[in-house]
Amino acid sequence: MRHLSELKGEVQRWRALERRVAEALELVQIAVDEQDASLEEEIGAELERISSQLEELEFELVIGGEYDQRNAILAVHAGAGGTDAQDWAQMLLRMYLRWAERRGYRAEVLEVSPGEEAGIKSALVEVVGKHVYGSLKSERGVHRLVRLSPFDASHARHTSFVLVEVMPEAEREVDVRLDPDDLRIDFFRASGPGGQHVQKTSTAVRATHLPTGLVAICQKERSQFQNKETALKILRSRLLELELAKKAEEQAKLKGEHVAAGWGNQIRSYVLHPYKMVKDHRTGYETSDPAAVLDGDLDELIKAYLKSALGEGKG
Repeated sequence: MRHLSELKGEVQRWRALERRVAEALELVQIAVDEQDASLEEEIGAELERISSQLEELEFELVIGGEYDQRNAILAVHAGAGGTDAQDWAQMLLRMYLRWAERRGYRAEVLEVSPGEEAGIKSALVEVVGKHVYGSLKSERGVHRLVRLSPFDASHARHTSFVLVEVMPEAEREVDVRLDPDDLRIDFFRASGPGGQHVQKTSTAVRATHLPTGLVAICQKERSQFQNKETALKILRSRLLELELAKKAEEQAKLKGEHVAAGWGNQIRSYVLHPYKMVKDHRTGYETSDPAAVLDGDLDELIKAYLKSALGEGKG
């Protein structure tokens, strides 16, 4: 029923645009018949609005995959690069939170593992909104940063790597059914900065899926029940993403494509020194304004990837 409602809404938006185009054409005809130049500005403004809405609707067609309309769970993991990589992971986390804010999405940090000196080792974020997974799936992969290290006394140039995972939010018992016999649930005390913030009871939860070895941890909430529900939500999404990855790998093998895995293939490079550039290696799209990208201006990078994935050429 929800899917039917979404389809009806989509049809209504296209029909409404169709009516506006028809009305604009009538206005053009009136202007021509009556030789009324005063209508020119009004017609021009309406055509700009129609063009903008058409572009938005066409972009929604690009993100029309089976799970693209879902919410997403995004994970950030610091990789090679020590403290610089952990700082880079925190920069990327901020970038995605800013992107969600710009788009009007709700983003909630479910779990953060602080770095030893600075930054974070890993983080888990739930992003809620329309077509979130369809947009964020373009971010899945290794992100490389090249800059002068603020943690190096000699200010040498460092290269850091961060792995970004993106999972569609799984619907309970519809996409993934969790058999209680396949789960191990452990409870432990949530870690904190000390003093009154340290939990006195075991509210943190670790959920392990025994057949796959996948693990989900949540210690954000004060309630053991809430942490367990969130951990199971994360686990369902990880299992759904695992299933999608298996299908993609099978399809790639049937097509004879090389299936890249591991850290060796970064999807995007962010260069802050000796020049400024962000380049997506899958599409060839690049910009000389990394500051804007790191402040959440990701839409053009995302669009270029999605269009490229559809075979519409590189952005």
